[in-house]
Amino acid sequence: MTQWEQIAFYVTFAGYFIAMVAYILYLPFSKQNFALFGRYAAITGLMANSAAILLRMAIAHRPPLANGYEFILTFAWGIVMVYLLIENRFKLSLGGAFVMPSAFFLFAFVVFFMSGNERVMTSIQPALKSNWLTFHVITAMMGYGALAVSFGIGILYLLKQRLEVRKPQGQLNARLPELQRLDYLGYKMIKLGFPLLTLCIITGAIWANYAWGTYWSWDPKETWSLVTWIIYAIYLHARLMYGWKGKRSAWLSVLGFLAVLFTFIGVNYLLTGLHSYA
Repeated sequence: MTQWEQIAFYVTFAGYFIAMVAYILYLPFSKQNFALFGRYAAITGLMANSAAILLRMAIAHRPPLANGYEFILTFAWGIVMVYLLIENRFKLSLGGAFVMPSAFFLFAFVVFFMSGNERVMTSIQPALKSNWLTFHVITAMMGYGALAVSFGIGILYLLKQRLEVRKPQGQLNARLPELQRLDYLGYKMIKLGFPLLTLCIITGAIWANYAWGTYWSWDPKETWSLVTWIIYAIYLHARLMYGWKGKRSAWLSVLGFLAVLFTFIGVNYLLTGLHSYA
């Protein structure tokens, strides 16, 4: 990691942390300045995140997709980019308290659990030298970003529903969006993320055939990617065919993103397979 990239990384880390805290403070205190400060901090972090990605690309002469550190750079970028677009489109500042922690904790994972050797810029492995990998990771980055936002909205829905029962006249409950609107937004995010996740798996299979001579080998990451896909497929099928909405849908969106996190991080560090280099 070069000096300038390191600076960009830690500016991102600080920006996402400040944004997370500001959005969380906006929940109980309802001060619009907190939401505004959180948005500006998130934008600053996103710009620094973009700089870190571009710096690594410029020096390595390749997409930043060769190891776990580089994947986290792109994963967090996708989460924050999609969230800011959704916040601007639907005026959902309260969602930042539940989405920004995902981006921050990805960077915190790098800071507290990744060794310096894991962040070192290395030559790309032969198995990674394919344009299909670029398509694979771009679809994953944007798809996971949309699914992270659906996770945040799902948590917000469950909180709102709990407040409706326990403190229906409370100030926080009055400020939260209506349950129907949250349910709809969560559905919209999964409608966006699921096709991208599908493309991610398809392009990954094509890349695997290019790299290892087989489209599918039941590698742990492939298996958990399929598990994640099935969870979101169940969500959409149950919603469209059986009218599942509300609490059950919210829990499925939460479960689905937990599977995403395990696929993205847990598999790399807890299981061994062809994707262990990531």
